[in-house]
Amino acid sequence: MVQTIDRRPIGVRLRDGFTYLASRTPARFAIVIFVGLILLFTTLLSLPIMSASGRRTDLADALFTATSAICVTGLTTVDTATHWSPLGQVVIVIATQLGAVGVLTLASVMGLIVSRRLGLRQKLLAAGDVNPMALQRGGQGDSPASRLGEVGGLLATVAVSMLVIEAALAILLFPRLLLDGLPVGTAVVDALYFSAMAFTNTGFVFTDTGLAPYATDFYFLTVLMIGVVLGGLGFPVIYALSKNFKRPRRWSLHVKLTLLTTGILFLLGAVTYMALEAGNEKSFGGDGVGHLAFQSLFLSVMTRSGGFSTFDTGDLNHSSMLVTDMLMFIGGGSASTAGGIKVTTIAILFIAAFAEARGSASMEAFERKIPGDVLRLAVSVVLWGATTVALSCIVLLQLQKEANLDAVLFDVISAFGTSGLSSGFTATLEDPGKYVLSATMFMGRIGTVTLAAALAASQRRQLFNRAEERPIVG
Repeated sequence: MVQTIDRRPIGVRLRDGFTYLASRTPARFAIVIFVGLILLFTTLLSLPIMSASGRRTDLADALFTATSAICVTGLTTVDTATHWSPLGQVVIVIATQLGAVGVLTLASVMGLIVSRRLGLRQKLLAAGDVNPMALQRGGQGDSPASRLGEVGGLLATVAVSMLVIEAALAILLFPRLLLDGLPVGTAVVDALYFSAMAFTNTGFVFTDTGLAPYATDFYFLTVLMIGVVLGGLGFPVIYALSKNFKRPRRWSLHVKLTLLTTGILFLLGAVTYMALEAGNEKSFGGDGVGHLAFQSLFLSVMTRSGGFSTFDTGDLNHSSMLVTDMLMFIGGGSASTAGGIKVTTIAILFIAAFAEARGSASMEAFERKIPGDVLRLAVSVVLWGATTVALSCIVLLQLQKEANLDAVLFDVISAFGTSGLSSGFTATLEDPGKYVLSATMFMGRIGTVTLAAALAASQRRQLFNRAEERPIVG
């Protein structure tokens, strides 16, 4: 047997190998990229130069912070403002920017950089980030932004929207920080930090005082809310609105469901918090109706993945904490910087319930019929999410014997939904618990659909039908 020697340059061979791996199993490849980024930033944050003290950060804390940054969560086991050096804080911001792009879109962009072309499989990667159904249907999604022919435009939208929106938010925040007495250079840096954390829905705070100086500043908090809402809508929605903002009839069903459900959740959350927190002076219920209304809306927005808080979240009433659990579990829009099971998932479940209550044979919304396989996917996402949360809670309760169930459940759902709000439990974690919560953040960010697609690799075709029989339900 004669062996042929590959005489191509090493760079060409690495590029071709990279492209081959990406084309064989796109979803698995995307997860590998995400894991690789977490390991890279864990290594960087472990360096002595990254800490303010000049000492090496423990592996558990470095891994937790890297995972929280890449997964755009915002939970932390160390004080972000005092533990990390300026260089360490810059590294964290870079990690949040990479994580905000999305696991599949990020892998697609990296594949494009290495292979210098956007082939069919790479387009499927990007389309899958817009609509996970595209991974199962060869890229044929229902949303205009998920069609393969428009993936290039979507990738451009991801990059441009991040830069433009974060820059605009920073410009709006800059004069307010100057009025607070900060030097120009410090005001510029803080404005960039706050804008990046708002749009990426991360919630890291890099200032020693946190949000305390702005707890009653409606202008500052409103700018943060705008950034969080835009980041949580999802890049497909931003793409569609940028193309047809004045023509709602041309919006896809995904865009309409995302906007409607997001608005409903914001308003219901705000009204519920007003009712439950009225009179609670530990949170925000003791400073008048106007303050109560605004802070209720702010909290309703932040629970959906924003992560910013003007008070100790652990001071909420238990009923409010349960409502917060529900909102964090739902999260934001698909292919957004937010986590959770996504607003369209919960919308599909309610549409299915209403259709069943009316006796309708099909699910319909905005004069469109929704296929049954979308409902199956929505149910799968909810079940996988609930299973992840339940298992994480069980393990953490076993590891932290003195922990309270309410606090554990709150922080676990916050990790899964990449919200970043904390009851105070995360700060008490020992190293094994930090690893468990890191895994929960990872599962929440990569998405249960992406993980399922990575494990299955492809749909199994069945060439026969079983005899039908109906079990008793309910």
